[in-house]
Amino acid sequence: MKKTVYRVGIVGCGGIANGKHMPALKKLDNVQMTAFCDVIPDRARQAAEAYGAHGARICTAYEELVADPTLDVVHVLTPNKSHAPITVAALEAGKHVMCEKPMAKTSADAQAMLEAARRTGKKLTIGYQSRFRQDSQHLKTLCEAGALGEIYYARGHAIRRRAVPTWGVFLNEEEQGGGPLIDIGTHALDLTLWEMNNYDVKYVVGSVYRKLADTENAANAWGPWDPRQYTVEDSAFGFITMKNGATVVLEASWALNSLEIDEAKTTLCGTRAGADMKDGLRINGEEHSQLYVKQLTFDPGGAAFYAGETKDPADLEAESFFAAIENDTDPLVLPEQALMVTRVLEAIYASAKSGKPIYFD
Repeated sequence: MKKTVYRVGIVGCGGIANGKHMPALKKLDNVQMTAFCDVIPDRARQAAEAYGAHGARICTAYEELVADPTLDVVHVLTPNKSHAPITVAALEAGKHVMCEKPMAKTSADAQAMLEAARRTGKKLTIGYQSRFRQDSQHLKTLCEAGALGEIYYARGHAIRRRAVPTWGVFLNEEEQGGGPLIDIGTHALDLTLWEMNNYDVKYVVGSVYRKLADTENAANAWGPWDPRQYTVEDSAFGFITMKNGATVVLEASWALNSLEIDEAKTTLCGTRAGADMKDGLRINGEEHSQLYVKQLTFDPGGAAFYAGETKDPADLEAESFFAAIENDTDPLVLPEQALMVTRVLEAIYASAKSGKPIYFD
């Protein structure tokens, strides 16, 4: 049976497009990248030359790309502020959409994206590729089987000692909506809520700090940052109480004086057992009146499809989305779930600003 070949348009040809999406799409035999859009024409041209099908179109206005009737799917890989307008326009034009994380800069924008997907009947998913790691997938299987029991306490980890992204618009609050919380904290929160399968939030308390951002000539993985351009937080922490009484603590920082470094990880504590993502996956519990720790290690490539082969989570993410389109099934990352992540992140910022809890409903 001949496969359907999907024609894909790329909006935003910067770091995440080149580092994740376009290489993954290039490996799929049922995908052709036929249109590229970027506000910098040379970036679109270079992307087309490296990844595009013969005769791929280049443009600088997303409106031109989404209006192309030959496209089936649009990848939205732009700064957070523009996620919603581009996604909504693409959905309204009859395209399925993969949007990079976070879903949007604000919960109102994310809600508009969800409503557009429901209204048009097109698939919408968000780029939370950490769900496709082997440790994440195995932990999800354990959670669904009830191996951890009732999960009543969890922590989402997104801590860097000194790794502030100094390129693009990461430090620009207007474009991004925030700093490490919305950038890397979003992965940790998504992973934690998904593993728990709990999206019913009661209230959120947040603390946000800008303590190290004014440091001149700071030691940093990508070179010193410019304090004058650093308009977002350097650390943020959230305390999330769920309607069933469960507690989630979220920690996110690009620059923290800590040696406890973890990113896009979760720790879960249940009535039967607990789990964390230290050096693979650790399961702890009690059997026959004895405490135990089980250490599971995985190949770094991703989930194994068959013996001897592993795949990168970004590749699995791409395969999974196009399989959902082909088979008319739900994508692994549902927009409703991503909307709740955005609502919680927004509540942490709002709580820190007001000094009060933010109640949902």
